[in-house]
Amino acid sequence: MSKPFPTFKEALWATLPMLAYLCLVEIFIGLRTDHFLIAGLFLFLFYIGPAARKLAVALLPFILFAICYDWMRVYPNFEVNPIDVQGLYEAEKSLFGITVNGQTLIPCEYFAPHHCTVADFMAGVFYLCWVPVPIAFGIWLYLKGKRQIYLRFATAFLFVNLIGFIGYYIHPAAPPWYAMNYGFEPILNTPGNVAGLGRFDELLGCNIFHSIYGRNANVFAAIPSLHAAYMVVALVYACIGRCAKWLKIVFAFIMVGIWWTAIYSGHHYIIDVLLGITCALVGILIFEKGLLNLGCIRRFFNRYVLYIATPKERHELDRHIQTYS
Repeated sequence: MSKPFPTFKEALWATLPMLAYLCLVEIFIGLRTDHFLIAGLFLFLFYIGPAARKLAVALLPFILFAICYDWMRVYPNFEVNPIDVQGLYEAEKSLFGITVNGQTLIPCEYFAPHHCTVADFMAGVFYLCWVPVPIAFGIWLYLKGKRQIYLRFATAFLFVNLIGFIGYYIHPAAPPWYAMNYGFEPILNTPGNVAGLGRFDELLGCNIFHSIYGRNANVFAAIPSLHAAYMVVALVYACIGRCAKWLKIVFAFIMVGIWWTAIYSGHHYIIDVLLGITCALVGILIFEKGLLNLGCIRRFFNRYVLYIATPKERHELDRHIQTYS
């Protein structure tokens, strides 16, 4: 039977890191409302009861993803390596250029004047699925009692993000809208730009994307496109988890829609999208066929799954937790 309250050791492991996190954020970044929200939600779920405590611990991969993304503000990628603006633009034009009236345009430049209301609306819908759909999928797996596949998905999602973040530092790159609006000279602290997604806001008379991209701390993080990667991870684990066929079809539709939107809206080059897809597939392969086969990581993963499992699942998981399919 699950204990109504965490043990003293569990309480220490949950509370002290969150307090340390808030202190470090205040020192290096400056506390915002979302920092308190992350820490407060985790601790609330952890202490409210055994079922919520399991959920809090299960959500840690997504919490770590948010923390890692936020902490890139401390040491921006453009302080590590030079920013690529023109090289990526010229490569896109060479590989995927579209000739119009004797002039070669990158696909994003072509779509800037060639757009329509239906496409603008669908582009906004697709891009709003970027993070919410994968996280909702993970929570659905968890609530359906598929805790093992949930944790594989959530951890792979985190791992793919970490690979993508490393890519940001290896090759800082400007998005297409930057080259189209500012030219090829890098201008640090350039504010985020909604680009073609602004048309969605205009259609609905709202500021959804303006509010999202207005908070973007670093616009020079185009390679790889994690927009292109997330639904790849979700679709792969929907297949691994033997989810319903209709769900796989929906995920595939959203995935391709996000790839198209990234280019249509001027937020990513085709090169970025292809590298984002590669990042997802390579990350999943390394995680599933490499990391999970390492003894220390497998033992940690097994204990993690058993901790978040329901009582009915524990017996089955004790017998089959070594099977990762």
